[in-house]
Amino acid sequence: MDAIYIAYDFNVSPKEPATEMLIAQLGYVGFESFVEQDYGVMAYIQKQEWNSKILDDVFLLHSNEFNITFEHNEIAQTNWNEEWEKNFNPIQVDDLVSIRAPFHTNPSLQFDIVIEPKMSFGTGHHETTHMMVQHLLALDLDTKKVLDMGCGTGILAIFAEMKGAKPIDAIDIDSWCYENSLENIQRNNCNHITVYEGDASLLKEKYDVIIANINRNILLSDMKTYTDCLNENGVLLLSGFYKEDIVIIEDEVNKHGLTFETMIQRNNWVALKYVK
Repeated sequence: MDAIYIAYDFNVSPKEPATEMLIAQLGYVGFESFVEQDYGVMAYIQKQEWNSKILDDVFLLHSNEFNITFEHNEIAQTNWNEEWEKNFNPIQVDDLVSIRAPFHTNPSLQFDIVIEPKMSFGTGHHETTHMMVQHLLALDLDTKKVLDMGCGTGILAIFAEMKGAKPIDAIDIDSWCYENSLENIQRNNCNHITVYEGDASLLKEKYDVIIANINRNILLSDMKTYTDCLNENGVLLLSGFYKEDIVIIEDEVNKHGLTFETMIQRNNWVALKYVK
């Protein structure tokens, strides 16, 4: 049976920085996917994960600094592609990488990634995905073994293969992300990516590069697993959190002997590179 989602339509004023903060807080309580609008954001959560008090811990909704109103309704999986086509505009990263849907024109950059998400996170529009693409652009991935943890649409695994990585494992706990990654991998003619449905408990292999664009709490929980699975001189790329969270992330990373190298920041989101 297809999953049913609850869609929340948030009207946010002023839109920034409140929308970014709202997305982060909604992610912490279980919302999976977001589509930013001119007036705010659409947020989606699986009905089985939803309850009537789901927003009680989203403190931004109780702030006097912002005016946030919302309404919600059920949305079936089959509605998603139509919703996405109305909201998904193509983007470019550093004039080298295009990220677009199949119905967009190819701008003929060095790398062209075609993504058609369902409820999956990861289109390049969100700052964290955009920054991870930038980190991968700067890496030599030729014949490197790569893990894309929390792969969403599969976009980062796909880009890693385009840059010469192989083999590549892509893992996501969400069944829609699993299915969507398989579809996008085929759409981009990738041959070296294996997709798994599950979490960090699946990890048994060693990798040269681990990409983890998830959220702060999961990163903290799984950090030891990531570092145990990283080859000597391997690279760990982390994102999905705010600049204010760096201290907490650093404290956990330092326990496992990794060395900080570089940071990319977009608005208040950050993506960090560590080396073992």
